[in-house]
Amino acid sequence: MDEPIFVIHGVGNRDQRDFAATVAALEAAAGVPLHPIYWGDLGANDSFVELALPQRRRAGLRDDDSNDPDADEMLTALLEVAAPSWPGSLPQSVRQAVRDGLDTDSGSTLRDGPSSPECERLVLEVLTEEWPNTRWLSRTDDVALLHETGIAIADTVMKEAEVVWSSLRGPTSDEGGLRALIRRRLNDLDRVAGAAMQAIASRVNHNLRARLGPGATRFLGDVLVYQRHRATIQARIREHIAAVDPRLGQDATKPVRIVAHSLGGVIAVDMATADIPLWTSSLLTFGSQAAYFHLCDPRGGQLPVYTGSAPVTLPGSLARWTNLWQPLDMLAFAASRVFRLADGSSPDDIPLSHTVSAGLWTHSVYWSCPELAAMIRKIMCAG
Repeated sequence: MDEPIFVIHGVGNRDQRDFAATVAALEAAAGVPLHPIYWGDLGANDSFVELALPQRRRAGLRDDDSNDPDADEMLTALLEVAAPSWPGSLPQSVRQAVRDGLDTDSGSTLRDGPSSPECERLVLEVLTEEWPNTRWLSRTDDVALLHETGIAIADTVMKEAEVVWSSLRGPTSDEGGLRALIRRRLNDLDRVAGAAMQAIASRVNHNLRARLGPGATRFLGDVLVYQRHRATIQARIREHIAAVDPRLGQDATKPVRIVAHSLGGVIAVDMATADIPLWTSSLLTFGSQAAYFHLCDPRGGQLPVYTGSAPVTLPGSLARWTNLWQPLDMLAFAASRVFRLADGSSPDDIPLSHTVSAGLWTHSVYWSCPELAAMIRKIMCAG
């Protein structure tokens, strides 16, 4: 391996020493020399960006996740995403749970009441009519929750059997009857389910704002600055490379190898495909957006506009491209369906496994992933 390996950071990096330490740790894990390229001081001024973030409203006095007025809206949105076309009719899982709960060993007639099949028919008939009136249960498709709801309804009916069956002798509208009993129990269960789901939605709302908000705003800020000051930031990259060897990246005889995160990957692709390119023998991007940006706003240089008929052919100045992405990283995009390398092959899109410890904001977890260090060894040390 003759060419040095340069590492370009992405959005939100404002501490040069911290970035150098991150690259040093990656270097130790990968077992190959790495040269950090820092440009964060040219990025967005996000010192006061929190002033532009909406504040979380509070309805109560306690500083916790209860009584969150945003939770209802959040939960409604989550349910619409999870089951946008849920019809509100009685789910099969509830029906089966009711049948299981009302089943008797002998199937004989219950005391002062109808036979088991007739009991099942009556309960399901009332449930079918009342189910669409529930606010939360009728909008979820969680099998476990629906099953437990059906079991609870059946259990209530069995425990109140004497009252239920005596009431059936009178008008079905009697408040002490089957319909009223099921309605009361169903409303109770719906209220409890709604409270539990709202508590979860409140925490999701809080975590989304607290964890995703700042990262997303820093990303947007750096993207806006790069679009306006592309030449200045790219000049910084070239200065770092020239400091190692002025001949690096000038032509095909002395290409560079680059590892780049996020917007750093966009910068690397822009430079490798510019009219006067930075000749790159191997590019490893992770959590990057080059393909997405080119589809939305063609990057120029040697890249033609994507027309939909065929992938965009990359110039020979970008010889090899491997692109890593995390399943929960909303800022990571694939490249293989948008671009083709000069030799006719596709950039290699490789998904990384997600770990629970990564949390919701996974855009920065790549640096500590063993897969990244392993991929640097594999790709950058290849012939």
